Amino acid sequence: MRIFSLLLITTLTFLSCNHSSNPTVLKEGNYRATLQLQDHQELPFTFKVIDNKHLEIYNAEETIKVDEITYKNDSVYIQTPVFEGYIVAKMQNDHSLQGSFVKPTLNRTVPFSAEFNNKTRFTTNLTPTNNINGNWETIFSPNKPEDTYIAKGIFKQNGANVKGTFRTTTGDYRYLEGIIDGDSLKLSTFDGAHAFLFTAKVTNSTMNGHFYSGNHWKEPFTAKLNNSYELPNEDSLTKLNDGYDTFNFSFPDETGKQISYTDEQFKDKVVIVQIMGSWCPNCLDESRYYVEYLKKNPNPHVTFVALAFELDKTQDKAFQKLQRLKKQIGITYPILLAQYGGSNKKEAAKKLPMLNHILSYPTTIFIDKKGKVRKIHTGFNGPATGQKYIDFKKEFEDFVKQLSEE
Repeated sequence: MRIFSLLLITTLTFLSCNHSSNPTVLKEGNYRATLQLQDHQELPFTFKVIDNKHLEIYNAEETIKVDEITYKNDSVYIQTPVFEGYIVAKMQNDHSLQGSFVKPTLNRTVPFSAEFNNKTRFTTNLTPTNNINGNWETIFSPNKPEDTYIAKGIFKQNGANVKGTFRTTTGDYRYLEGIIDGDSLKLSTFDGAHAFLFTAKVTNSTMNGHFYSGNHWKEPFTAKLNNSYELPNEDSLTKLNDGYDTFNFSFPDETGKQISYTDEQFKDKVVIVQIMGSWCPNCLDESRYYVEYLKKNPNPHVTFVALAFELDKTQDKAFQKLQRLKKQIGITYPILLAQYGGSNKKEAAKKLPMLNHILSYPTTIFIDKKGKVRKIHTGFNGPATGQKYIDFKKEFEDFVKQLSEE
């Protein structure tokens, strides 16, 4: 309750009235933004104000277009697309910004600032002593068996500049961008849901560092160069429990109508079931791909349906988030509300007892025309993973085509 009160006071302070009849607006141009994390760490990202209603956030090859910007006197409210996270800040006379990055549902705030006329994400002082091009066999939280998980680092280095991502068994950490300063690696990304910083000491074959998520999470990681390293197959991680030979669901849509797998609309069709949440960046990447796929491959024998597990405490709020998601990226298939009030995977699994677990958001179930589950794909490796994403798309399209022609 104390955290929520602080969040409310912070937001109201930045949006307080000074009765100005001529509100200030963002100055067009480049900005270097920073979020203040624990250990005195700074998470930088860059953005460009196009005009007073539009800006773009940059992470490596990713450009996030923001068009929900509002003003009140000397304060600006920047709502990131799709996700609930927003920036609220006071505009200074030198066009800099001071405020907070806020995630209301989680009652989290992170101190935010931005410097005008600066587009340098990280600065370097030393010549890189190492080159990290390649694939890295990675372990997060290696000294805590209950928290340990594996990943694959994929990086490209050009001089001191580094781009890449970490793939885990359940998805990827999206577009990471940074530098090597001497033997120090720094990578960051910000998209309104993720606020990630990775720091490490590196050699040509090892990394030892820390992963920061916002100002609430920190964990160590180690990695070693291993260009032949592969993660477990994503199709082997989730399966049907013994005693089940098919998949079923029955959840409401935004009109309150209960939609079930046994309904006529799914009869004799290949059904792709997406387990997701509007708060989930990997789910967003997957949903964008499904929208693209359906536009290019209209097929009356194939249909999609999403089962959403939402963080919002009320059903109405959850459906508002889902409607916003559908509108912003053009989703045409139904999204049913499987759960609201949290995304705990153990609780979510109770809603779908035929699955051995829900290991990841997203998870996708492929059901053939006869109602048989043919494959369950855990997680999603998006466009930041490069060749992995290209390979996934071909495999997905070939498999759906095969099921539709049976």
